[in-house]
Amino acid sequence: MSSVQSQQEQLSQSDPSPSPNSCSSFELIDMDAGSLYEPVSPHWFYCKIIDSKETWIPFNSEDSQQLEEAYSSGKDCNGRVVPTDGGRYDVHLGERMRYAVYWDELASEVRRCTWFYKGDKDNKYVPYSESFSQVLEETYMLAVTLDEWKKKLESPNREIIILHNPKLMVHYQPVAGSDDWGSTPTEQGRPRTVKRGVENISVDIHCVNDFRSVSLNLLQTHFKKAQENQQIGRVEFLPVNWHSPLHSTGVDVDLQRITLPSINRLRHFTNDTILDVFFYNSPTYCQTIVDTVASEMNRIYTLFLQRNPDFKGGVSIAGHSLGSLILFDILTNQKDSLGDIDSEKDSLNIVMDQGDTPTLEEDLKKLQLSEFFDIFEKEKVDKEALALCTDRDLQEMGIPLGPRKKILNYFSTRKNSTGISRPTLQPASGANIPKESEFCSSSNTRNGDYLDVGIGQVSVKYPRLIYKPEIFFAFGSPIGMFLTVRGLKRIDPNYRFPTCKGFFNIYHPFDPVAYRIEPMVVPGVEFEPMLIPHHKGRKRMHLELREGLTRMSMDLKNNLLGSLRMAWKSFTRAPYPALQASETAEETEAEPESTSEKPSDVNTEETSVAVKEEVLPINVGMLNGGQRIDYVLQEKPIESFNEYLFALQSHLCYWESEDTVLLVLKEIYQTQGIFLDQPLQ
Repeated sequence: MSSVQSQQEQLSQSDPSPSPNSCSSFELIDMDAGSLYEPVSPHWFYCKIIDSKETWIPFNSEDSQQLEEAYSSGKDCNGRVVPTDGGRYDVHLGERMRYAVYWDELASEVRRCTWFYKGDKDNKYVPYSESFSQVLEETYMLAVTLDEWKKKLESPNREIIILHNPKLMVHYQPVAGSDDWGSTPTEQGRPRTVKRGVENISVDIHCVNDFRSVSLNLLQTHFKKAQENQQIGRVEFLPVNWHSPLHSTGVDVDLQRITLPSINRLRHFTNDTILDVFFYNSPTYCQTIVDTVASEMNRIYTLFLQRNPDFKGGVSIAGHSLGSLILFDILTNQKDSLGDIDSEKDSLNIVMDQGDTPTLEEDLKKLQLSEFFDIFEKEKVDKEALALCTDRDLQEMGIPLGPRKKILNYFSTRKNSTGISRPTLQPASGANIPKESEFCSSSNTRNGDYLDVGIGQVSVKYPRLIYKPEIFFAFGSPIGMFLTVRGLKRIDPNYRFPTCKGFFNIYHPFDPVAYRIEPMVVPGVEFEPMLIPHHKGRKRMHLELREGLTRMSMDLKNNLLGSLRMAWKSFTRAPYPALQASETAEETEAEPESTSEKPSDVNTEETSVAVKEEVLPINVGMLNGGQRIDYVLQEKPIESFNEYLFALQSHLCYWESEDTVLLVLKEIYQTQGIFLDQPLQ
């Protein structure tokens, strides 16, 4: 249908109603022509540049109302700042600009919108400027009051707007090359719909791929009772930006010069993600990375408290990919006392700082071995040296067997309980020896004493966080791989972060960057990770089907094996018919016993399969307070067809995964005694 025909049909209707699914180039606006003029209700929008195009996005109703109240208060708008988006953005009313509070982002234009036209390609409404909207509103008011229509206005861009009547208002674009003697407005291409007010325009827009928005939706569906009883508030998610400062050094330009032009997507992923791994293992950049991450985390936390002085909740942290490894290293090197601002050494070191730990004399007194202090003092053996002594060394100093065992056990216990086997030493030059951490004693021995095995991390002075995180969530994390290549064989089951109680390692089964943690705590036992429930409370259908088929094939296999055993037994007896009667009788008597044993073998296998399917309690240590650590997402049906095809995508899936967000919310709210409305199966 042409636009002219559409216009004629709409003009001929006495009481037309707009169709949201209409394909026409403009829509009719429902109004009562005989009604008196009523001022338009404004709504506030901000402009985002998406794919090099301006896109106008409405503020939610609450923020728009706050902006309108500030605008209508009669006070000078210059210098007036209105927090929006939960305090994550500030709108400077006089400038009409929107600024991010916690991270760096280009400022966005803000507009008080009353009149709109529909765009050509995306069919979205675009607001007119505030000044031209005022002109349109004044013209509309005169037309309604005087009942004089067919008003024609020209915008600053020489675009023509015609108000035919309250139900039909159109917008014509100028034709390229036309001048004052050119065509009339009705001949200047396809008309656009002009709309007054925001009725029928959605003004509560959420980004589907936004972690924060997913959590808000899940609150409505899974924590509805707690919300209705006002037991909980929402969880705020604030990003920590460390990537941009790292890549502002010009190295990206140098790297782009040597990057091959083929397989662009994969090479971009390599340059943008894997390159950071090399940065983190470089002494040039590693210190910059940990300093940037820790200082940004502290800055955001301080700023949040300043803007929310009544905040009483806890703080949890999440890291994705390399970010999770950075957080792991920072948390490992924290002190359990926030009052101690010395971040050069952490509480995990075997050799404690002088002055705030027991002296050698005090340790010996605690062991009831004070009489040997003079011997150590004579040999110039301090606590650090004594920690390195072997049984032979103590024997040569004249220490009897009993006291030797007490001393060696004391220092060995301290190594295991703290989880670090290599002490931090301060050389005479004042430079830092690499702080190498290992979370268990090494299996390499010599003369009965443990050897130190470093983890290969470069020399780094780890900054202190000014708060204690409740939980640490790692998404698609290579922590396990990095600990292994650093030389760590096993994590001490008693080890836990000094300042963080919880740790969840969450990953997609096809994520090429993710590794498990639990096998490093319990290396001798094979067991599956915890399967994250679907957010709708069920296992995905294709997984249930796969498990059913696996169970069915196992049953068929067991039955087939049992039948084959019986057949083989009959076959092996067939060539011996001339056996003596006594032997035959013995065999006949033994047969029931034998046949009763064989099915029991099958039953044993079936029982073992059933037992294997049961979730048995597994001790995975204290890294997550005794709870399980590894949690795996359920792949989608389409992903199961080709795991290689979805490998890169699976590494980025966590921020839009409802299952991931629900697990995060569940664990965070459980720290406050709040549980899901209905437990997931």
